[in-house]
Amino acid sequence: MRREPPSLLAMSAHYDLLIIGGGINGAGIARDATERGLSVCLVEKSDLASATSSSSTKLIHGGLRYLEHYEFRLVRESLIERERLLAIAPHIIWPLRFVLPHDKGLRPKWMLRLGLFLYDHLGGRKLLPATRTVNLRAAPHGAVLEDRLTSGFEYSDCWVEDSRLVVLNCLDAKERGADIRTRTECVALDRRKDVWVADLRGADGSVEQVLARNVVNAAGPWVDSVLSLALPSERHENLRLVKGSHLIFPRLYDHDRCYIFQNKDNRIVFAIPYERDFTLVGTTDVLFKGDPQGIDISAEESRYICDAVNEYLRVDVSPEQAVASYAGVRPLYEDKSDSNSTVTRDYQFEIDRNGPPLLSIFGGKLTTYRKLAEHALEKLGFDGPSWTATKPLPGGDFPATGFENLLADYQKRYSWFPAEGMRRLLRAYGSRTEAILKGTQKPADLGEHFGGDLYEREVDYLVDQEFAMSAEDVLKRRSKLYLHLSSEEQARVADWFARRAQAA
Repeated sequence: MRREPPSLLAMSAHYDLLIIGGGINGAGIARDATERGLSVCLVEKSDLASATSSSSTKLIHGGLRYLEHYEFRLVRESLIERERLLAIAPHIIWPLRFVLPHDKGLRPKWMLRLGLFLYDHLGGRKLLPATRTVNLRAAPHGAVLEDRLTSGFEYSDCWVEDSRLVVLNCLDAKERGADIRTRTECVALDRRKDVWVADLRGADGSVEQVLARNVVNAAGPWVDSVLSLALPSERHENLRLVKGSHLIFPRLYDHDRCYIFQNKDNRIVFAIPYERDFTLVGTTDVLFKGDPQGIDISAEESRYICDAVNEYLRVDVSPEQAVASYAGVRPLYEDKSDSNSTVTRDYQFEIDRNGPPLLSIFGGKLTTYRKLAEHALEKLGFDGPSWTATKPLPGGDFPATGFENLLADYQKRYSWFPAEGMRRLLRAYGSRTEAILKGTQKPADLGEHFGGDLYEREVDYLVDQEFAMSAEDVLKRRSKLYLHLSSEEQARVADWFARRAQAA
């Protein structure tokens, strides 16, 4: 691509940091960097969290099974981060209790007990309850699990609204001065003596050149593609792409516990209460080749998940019973492991300093994104105090145990709004729910009603504050309302965006 002369480059926007990729790693780095006084531009070619970061099992967890692979550092860091993240984002993160049945012929009971003892103590647990033994023949598990399963263990981890975690990090970064650009693709990277020249193509096809002293390649499954843009003379094969898929079923049991089921192939499958009316089941570990954009679960993966669950639940499920599914690709660092399940989930950095720095990120997980961001900035030589461990994310400025009190307060102040709808709003926006409801006294004050408890005031907020640009952004990533609204109701949201685009 032809380059503009230096005189025109002097007119381009200048940044300390250009971050390519709007997943959890890029979002976390953008947030941390802005408070350290850096000028930051983050570009994402689609919507925030549109790939791997919205396709997870949606857990903030230590990684119990990583203990088998002796990844004690990763587990310890994850367990410490688990409680830190719960404290700074108690609206979108909350405790769960997991039941791990002991199944004869698989991992022995002493091994499970030892692993859970380490899990309870490696990370200095304070907020979450400890492990306990469970009688699986007693209620509520006796009516749910197969007769052979008589005992097990119950332990703690946390749930997270994964795509909202990304959005809130970007929102906080924006409010601290970062330039967050969605639907913007980096199509060229040219390394000069002391600066990168980047061509950024917007949704309308126009290309803008910006300058950056440092580039962070946080493109997830596309990290090698970005490396090829920046360093075209080198070969880039650092990733093992591992596909993970999930099925969503109508609620499979009536209690609030989650299950972690062991498989004969040494993998595990989760069954988790989801969105009030459903059960989320997954995941798989399948080597993936090709373009990871817009992938779907395969028939083989669907059958695998159902077979795994049917080994444990009294009532069998089949793929056609699922109401929805999703799939994503984990961009893991290629460590030559024999099995996709044993490839490290730890993050790795590759930094090229042959000129202005280029930092590429491989692997990582939701739970450790904040520490990853700190380490990335340290790698680039940006010192500064650690601040993200204690500063709440937008809407999370209330105690980790204070959600029910917040809910009671809002239900009292807005008693005309449906109770379940209020819980959903507060689980999404926390204390920033006030920005949506302020000044309203009845449903009509909230504007157009799309269906359920979704009104125009909320969609306006998502567009104005949270980078939403389409019905899919609202219904699948900023919320999970696609599971609750009819096709006609969802079409109303799409029509609203179409009318907005025509009026612009």
